[in-house]
Amino acid sequence: MLYFSKLRIISISFICLFFIFVASNNLFSPDKRFFDKKINLGLDLQGGSYLLLEIDNSPVIEQKLQNTTSTIRTYFKDKGIRIGNLNLSNQKISFTVEEQFKQSVIDEFNNENSEINPYYPRFKSHQFDLVDLGNSLELNFSKQGLVELKNSSQDQALEIVRRRIDEIGTNEPNILKRGNDRVLVELPGLDDPKRIKSLLGKTANLTFRFVSNDNQDSFGVEKLKHENGLDEDFVSKRIILSGDNLLDAQPRMDSQTNETVVSFTLDRVGAKRFGKATSANIGRQLAIILDGKIISAPVIRDTIASGSGQISGGFTFQSATDLSLLLRSGALPAPLNIIEERTVGPDLGQDSIDAGMIALIIGFLLVIIFIFIKYKTFGLITNVTLIINLLILLGILTLFEATLTLPGIAGIILTVGMAVDANVLIFERIKEELKNEKNNIIAFDSGYVKSRTAILDANITTLLAAIILFFMGSGPIKGFSVTLGVGIFTTLFSVYFIARLFTSIYVTKNKDKEALI
Repeated sequence: MLYFSKLRIISISFICLFFIFVASNNLFSPDKRFFDKKINLGLDLQGGSYLLLEIDNSPVIEQKLQNTTSTIRTYFKDKGIRIGNLNLSNQKISFTVEEQFKQSVIDEFNNENSEINPYYPRFKSHQFDLVDLGNSLELNFSKQGLVELKNSSQDQALEIVRRRIDEIGTNEPNILKRGNDRVLVELPGLDDPKRIKSLLGKTANLTFRFVSNDNQDSFGVEKLKHENGLDEDFVSKRIILSGDNLLDAQPRMDSQTNETVVSFTLDRVGAKRFGKATSANIGRQLAIILDGKIISAPVIRDTIASGSGQISGGFTFQSATDLSLLLRSGALPAPLNIIEERTVGPDLGQDSIDAGMIALIIGFLLVIIFIFIKYKTFGLITNVTLIINLLILLGILTLFEATLTLPGIAGIILTVGMAVDANVLIFERIKEELKNEKNNIIAFDSGYVKSRTAILDANITTLLAAIILFFMGSGPIKGFSVTLGVGIFTTLFSVYFIARLFTSIYVTKNKDKEALI
């Protein structure tokens, strides 16, 4: 029936007032808002920067093959099989093995439970392909192995990029995968992405190694340049510590030298290793190397057993802050190259907002006028309900701090059309009921009940489409699906609770009146 209890009326009123209050928060400046939540504008509306990054997986492939080379040597040595001429070249590992052991080696690589050649059941393939060249065996990544490696590298890069951007405090960044070796970064409101590009362009691979001019170093030495590009030193290839051992890094002012430094804290394993290395090498220079360049090479004066230290290198506070950020967020698995960059100006964003708002206002006014002419008093009820529906929708988007894009505005406009469509179905059904039923209350109640199936069917199918768009789409498509999906729920609530409440009040007071609609 059209009857509404006092509790239901109070509940409906509270929900409407609450979301209207939340939606109104968007009208005020940041210092006058009731709470710190608002609808954020997407890149297409407020302008900003668009970066498409490509992952250079060559170093990852080389590193993986180098590790595999060591694994092969150790693994077969333990099994009493001698591997000879083990060589890595052009992303392929080649080696020789005595003829009597060759088949055993091939079987080991092709075994689904192989310890040195992982098997991917979903691909029905191994990570590596082993080719018999007669005099030698050759190992290289299989197609599936490369796919897995690139996917893993992309997942890691995505997480590191997200950490670095979040540390800066960029508002509502959009960071997405593209293919299996690209990452898309959208930064609304950021007109100059110079600092972001600088941070994303650094792999941030940190190592601590001793300066060594002794060519007889058992681990080998290599010549590396200092960050100034002028000086250079020979350093041991032996890595004492890596960035993986860092717990935290922060910019600080050295009270003694009044110099900006980066202080760091090591985990337990790193602290123990660092203490042991410094105690045994007092008087030697310890090179701190970032992405293949020496940023500092202090002389060890005493044992460092506290698990903390500092990096100096003529930093400004900004450069020390950025280095700390890079070290905290971790090293990228592979270098990132910017292959596409666009800056969307705020004028274009404002044009989009204005065009969307004009379309929304014109469409809304035309709908209001048509409904009022067609259904008179009930058209007025529908129009009031539409306005409340829009405010509830905006209130929900505000609570979730949703990012509104131009397609999102299109989703809101579509919500208005769907809400009107539901009311038209109800009113036309009521007209049919009034032809056979003289009691207005029963006719109106039957109209709402009998039109419910058609309305639910239409809205559920639209909701399914919105869900598919959300999970299968990206960027603007998701923005459209979010506003459309939320709009479906607010439409059903407004039609069957708000509009029905107003209708019940009017019909109850005019139950004996003829031709109500």
